[in-house]
Amino acid sequence: MKAKSIKGKSTEEIQSGLRESMADGFKPTIAIVFISVKQDREAISGLLEEKGIQIFGATTAGEFIDGEMEGGSIVMLLLDMNPAYFKLEFLETSQDTAFEDAIKHGNTGKETFTNPAFIIANSGVTLDGEPFVEGIIQGFGKHPSSEDGEVTIFGGKAGDDMALESTFVFTNGKSSDCALIALLIDESKIDVNGIATCGWQAIGTSKTVTKSEGSIVYTIDDKPALDMLMNYLGVEIKPDGKREIVTFLSSWYYPLQVEREKTDPVIRTAMFANSEERSLICSGKVPQGSKIKFSMPPDFDSIDTVVQECRSIKDKAQQADALIMFSCVSRYLSFGVVMKEEIEQVQKIWDAPMAGFFSYGEYGKSKTGKYDYHNNTCCLVTLKEK
Repeated sequence: MKAKSIKGKSTEEIQSGLRESMADGFKPTIAIVFISVKQDREAISGLLEEKGIQIFGATTAGEFIDGEMEGGSIVMLLLDMNPAYFKLEFLETSQDTAFEDAIKHGNTGKETFTNPAFIIANSGVTLDGEPFVEGIIQGFGKHPSSEDGEVTIFGGKAGDDMALESTFVFTNGKSSDCALIALLIDESKIDVNGIATCGWQAIGTSKTVTKSEGSIVYTIDDKPALDMLMNYLGVEIKPDGKREIVTFLSSWYYPLQVEREKTDPVIRTAMFANSEERSLICSGKVPQGSKIKFSMPPDFDSIDTVVQECRSIKDKAQQADALIMFSCVSRYLSFGVVMKEEIEQVQKIWDAPMAGFFSYGEYGKSKTGKYDYHNNTCCLVTLKEK
């Protein structure tokens, strides 16, 4: 399988890049498109559709390609994957139907391929990603060829340049601000490997979530969750007379680590705060009764940790035709331009075309965990035709 990466700051630049990439006879069948909400998604989709190319697309909070970081732009991974080896599925969804919709994707995977892998992206700023993973797993059932019986799931949650208002996923003729798109890949033909890695370090003693509902945390150790986190961070939220729910950007540097037995903790970012209820609105479910720890802002050792853990999958994926990366925007907020070092080092491990974006949530499997929905995480996926 051949892969090429292109980028541009306009539809015209992408049109030129697409023309140049195909000048030698290269005929891509699918494009992985990560695009700023400032760009014209319809025009970009039109260019690809004219060439008969299928589209897996998501909006971003920043883009990167082949070790280079972009912003407000379009990056694209073009693959000449045999159309018999993949299928694209697109479903509009909601928080109430997310689990059932994901089951449909799992069922489609089971009906389409014996050994499918799922590369997914979803729109909807406040949608919890956990039901998508749980639904796909339930819909598919046990994976017959997997050591642990789990079906492969990697991906990211679409962004909107940190506006936190409307994100989008899209494919040929379809686009929605509340949808789940899935690229189903036949693993008997294409090796799909990956890892979700974080580098954030927990600090302090474990605390108990004494009241929560879904992704809303009301109390920690019987104290208002917002006050607990504000005291811990030493910050205040300025009151907004117009809005009860406000963006709590400071907390993105200090996510919650939800402890779990016999597996890695899962990271949950408090994306919003309710200043009236004194609650935290996280980007994923935080079960009542669960034990949590706060996290310290990462240091540069965190980048080394991510690079080393990505290198650890080289035993399974010694070579790659293409790389896809989903990296939480909170990593960029913490590291700034130094993030380029992490992206560049990971790409050099395989020296293959790469496209990725800064996301609002990530899907994947940690070294000792299970497939899950994550925050503050870097998720790498390698693709290699057998």
